[in-house]
Amino acid sequence: MPHKLRKVRKQRGSRYMGWGQVGQHRKAGGRGGKGKAGGRKHFWIRTVKYERDRFKSTGFVPPSAKKPKPLTINVGELEDLALKVIWDYGVKGGNELDLESLGIGRLLGRGSVSVPLNVRVSHATMSAQEKIEEAGGSIIEP
Repeated sequence: MPHKLRKVRKQRGSRYMGWGQVGQHRKAGGRGGKGKAGGRKHFWIRTVKYERDRFKSTGFVPPSAKKPKPLTINVGELEDLALKVIWDYGVKGGNELDLESLGIGRLLGRGSVSVPLNVRVSHATMSAQEKIEEAGGSIIEP
């Protein structure tokens, strides 16, 4: 027979509310453990769905791989950078551009340069060297 009372309302006067003994619905045993207990057992689906990296094994990473890689810049970006640096700070020793002081450690060869620049950088690729020398500049090793 249909009725309008929910189970909770119906069992309001009973002590156990349909659970049998009182202790069957108390404490952490009723919820499968405290906190994140059971992540590898009965709550595995939650782990897979929401915490993928919880039991992740990263393996060995050599110390050389943890060193920060130097900042890089291409030859095509040198003209804009030189105009900005020369405009802001003035020219020291002609058209010398010190990439070391700007925190750039590597010069790559993509793009082209038309202004003769003397670039101070710790490492430059062969193509970058050729393009700067064609424009009339040079690479200065620190």
